[in-house]
Amino acid sequence: MNIVETKVCVLGLGYIGLPTASLLGTKGFEVQGVDIDPSIVKTINEGNIHIHEPDLDILVKSAVQSGRLKAAAEPGEADVFILTVPTPLKENREPDLSYVEAAVLSITPYLKPGNIVILESTCPVGTTLEVVVTFLQESHYEVGRDIYVAYCPERVLPGRILIELVENDRIVGGINEASTDKAIEFYKSFVRGEVLATDATTAELAKLSENTFRDVNIALANELSMVAHQEGVNIWELLRLANRHPRVNILQPGPGVGGHCIAVDPWFIVARSQEQARLIRTAREVNDYKPYWVIERVKASANKFKRPVIGCLGLAFKADVGDLRESPALEIVKQLQAERVGELLISEPNLQTYDAFELKPPEFVIAKSDIVLVLVDHKQFRSLKAQDLHEKILIDTRGIFQ
Repeated sequence: MNIVETKVCVLGLGYIGLPTASLLGTKGFEVQGVDIDPSIVKTINEGNIHIHEPDLDILVKSAVQSGRLKAAAEPGEADVFILTVPTPLKENREPDLSYVEAAVLSITPYLKPGNIVILESTCPVGTTLEVVVTFLQESHYEVGRDIYVAYCPERVLPGRILIELVENDRIVGGINEASTDKAIEFYKSFVRGEVLATDATTAELAKLSENTFRDVNIALANELSMVAHQEGVNIWELLRLANRHPRVNILQPGPGVGGHCIAVDPWFIVARSQEQARLIRTAREVNDYKPYWVIERVKASANKFKRPVIGCLGLAFKADVGDLRESPALEIVKQLQAERVGELLISEPNLQTYDAFELKPPEFVIAKSDIVLVLVDHKQFRSLKAQDLHEKILIDTRGIFQ
């Protein structure tokens, strides 16, 4: 593949789309990034970013200044179309594929023979064939011969996205062998990890299986933490001892499970395989319940004070990022506020501001609080000392103060 002569159109400039578009721009591709939000388009064309990810600001500025990355509200002609649009859950926990449908429809006027269309968004099994291919047939080209279609899920960790886009192995599943081969050729032009060939349906289920594996294992840890509390057992000592078994590796519990992937993807499997995915459903329900169990613990402790002050350490869904997507920590704090459990003091060192709360330094929060609720194990919190908590009630959902 001749990189310099290849034009790529990336639809959706969020946590995956923007890093992908800017990376490809710096590799020499001509890239058009597309987003329906005009403020995002304007921000990127000015060489700036609207999301936080280490070194992303440098990459975007470099790609824009070189002329290799331009943002727009509508797609245009390209050789490769990459769809990185959201796939949220509806209120009934059914997948919402309207963004995928809209993205595919938006590119059909610009398709020409030889184009490659790649879906990267995490999707329910069957989306590539039942949605992408079905909608592409509106183009009047023969899909699989004139237009090549493949599914290649992202497999990156927030905080390491730019590294892992290049270094991680990728799974590429085409709707036929020709589509797989074309998509693999594209990814091999910039991926240093191994590019693994399969079919589209297997690639879709592989992505969901990866995150479901994590979710089920975290559910075991979260359930054990609730059992241990009932039995008066220190969960962190319990895990330390149990994990000394050579074939046991129980994960760490927390206040729930967050992030756009692990907290969402298992429901995609359940939606299509309700009779078969019973363990997956139960694990998801355990993890969804955990924030409310934490809230009940806080309320029980708050009843010991006339006017309790509750210090909440962390809002993000995981350590050392400012990403709030599906964050159980944020849900807990919002619910405590809604129920007026006490005066809340909140620290989130990875955010400058947050509209709903006034953010304070962790040392201030701890000093002024009766109850200290650890929700995220940010490095700023891990450096705190146990003596700082003298005469405080500690609810440590992350095991910082073991």
